Amino acid sequence: MASPAPPERSDVLVVGSGIAGAAAALEAADRGLAVTVLRRADPTDESASSWAQGGIVARGIGDSPDLLEKDILAAGAGLSWPPAARLLAEEGPPLVDRFLVDRAGVAFDTGPDGEWAFGLEAAHSARRILHVGDATGRAIMEALLGRLSGHPNVTVLSRTAVDLLTFPHHALDPLAVYQPATCHGVYALDGANGRVEPLLARATILATGGLGQVYLNTTNPPGARGDGVAMAHRAGARVVNAQFVQFHPTALDMPGHTKLLISEALRGEGARLLTPGGEPFMGRYDPERGELAPRDVVARAIFTEMLGNDWHHVLLDLASVLPAGRIRERFPAIHAACLARGIDITTQPIPVVPAAHYACGGVLVDANGRSTLPGLYAVGEVACTGVHGANRLASTSLLEGLLWGVRAARHVADSGPDSIPPRDSVPDWDDSGLIYDADPALLQGDLQTLRTLMWHYVGVIRSGFRLTRAINELRQLGLSIEAFYRQARLTDALIGLRNAALAGLVVATAAHRDPVSRGCHYREDYPATGPGTPLAGLNRSPPP
Repeated sequence: MASPAPPERSDVLVVGSGIAGAAAALEAADRGLAVTVLRRADPTDESASSWAQGGIVARGIGDSPDLLEKDILAAGAGLSWPPAARLLAEEGPPLVDRFLVDRAGVAFDTGPDGEWAFGLEAAHSARRILHVGDATGRAIMEALLGRLSGHPNVTVLSRTAVDLLTFPHHALDPLAVYQPATCHGVYALDGANGRVEPLLARATILATGGLGQVYLNTTNPPGARGDGVAMAHRAGARVVNAQFVQFHPTALDMPGHTKLLISEALRGEGARLLTPGGEPFMGRYDPERGELAPRDVVARAIFTEMLGNDWHHVLLDLASVLPAGRIRERFPAIHAACLARGIDITTQPIPVVPAAHYACGGVLVDANGRSTLPGLYAVGEVACTGVHGANRLASTSLLEGLLWGVRAARHVADSGPDSIPPRDSVPDWDDSGLIYDADPALLQGDLQTLRTLMWHYVGVIRSGFRLTRAINELRQLGLSIEAFYRQARLTDALIGLRNAALAGLVVATAAHRDPVSRGCHYREDYPATGPGTPLAGLNRSPPP
């Protein structure tokens, strides 16, 4: 999609274009609102939604809202918000039919009888996962973005959001200090000319995705830098449950910080985890569920085996449980990707490691995606709806993004903010006095330092000492980055580094303040799981 000149003002400004942002934009546009969608200028940077392999939760045969709600709450380790879980269980699956199949035209896989072929994944008590091979996210996003392209009410811009535009902070009128804080859009960088421009809107919907790129090992795409969490945090919106970062147990052991996700669906089809010597080990950690235990249990088991035995990886064996033809049919993308790296998963086990995968916390929102900052909505992984609690149930992320994206758009259309400040009421971006170019070597060095700190001290297994060390070093790193940011000409990479450093500090501080091990937050100095309370972790981010 081309990037035309930005409109002076929009009804809705959507920052991000994964499933949550695209669904919000399409729903708002269909309701007659003028929508502007911001996508980062890097054409190679896709959303995490596009990378989703396993599938999306729907209503399986013999399934029910009660059963799905029960599984969500069980995976959330006592910290999911029950009304949010119920909302997802009731309204989410029917929306797959109405919005993805009927509106967007997604063609999910079917069986020989022509009925949908439901898959099973870990911690689900029913076969309820719809998929398109092992590239479900790509099929969904191609359909949604195709519907957005050419929509008469949608303008798509290639820009990088720098910061939220808020009053009274950015208001030229001195009397604005007597008005409540409100979000009116963003300042955005046009990488083609280096200019930063204000983009004004009645409502701003953050859909920027996660923060996996703050870690040394992640399954997330390059854009998952914590931009939305950092921008919302700086603007004063409430960020909660940031300590709950889910580590996917099985990512392909390969060079680089971004790892190829090896879908949970392989274990759903019977794949077993083995030591490098070929011995199964999950029975020692979860005898009842084994490989189909929740992700945090499996990730810690693998991490413990690797750490205790000085292994670089463990093995995931699918070849001994499924015929080669079935593997190629069910997992064509994973088969091709591994084969390109010299691994034939029809005959060989896959070397896997845990990797940062999903942020269960984020910007606190209500059932309609509204944050605590008026005018600002958040949907998808950047948001904390309360659904996931301390741990996310597999394949619920796409469904949550879809539902909250649609609900946010409906709320804006029906009862959202009704005013947009005029352009002359906000200041131009001040880039005078900048003396440095953003040195790529400096940026890459700081980012590598951040990723290493987060992986070793704020990773799969944490402790008070590690977290204290992390906070001290992250604060110093953040100060250095901020000082350089104030004197350098802006680039997408510099914006991302600044946001990643703050997002990492938010996660580390939240983890330090929560001594109770729950779900994907595990403290080896407090290993016993506590009872918890829904949406624990409020006020667990450092002050601006």
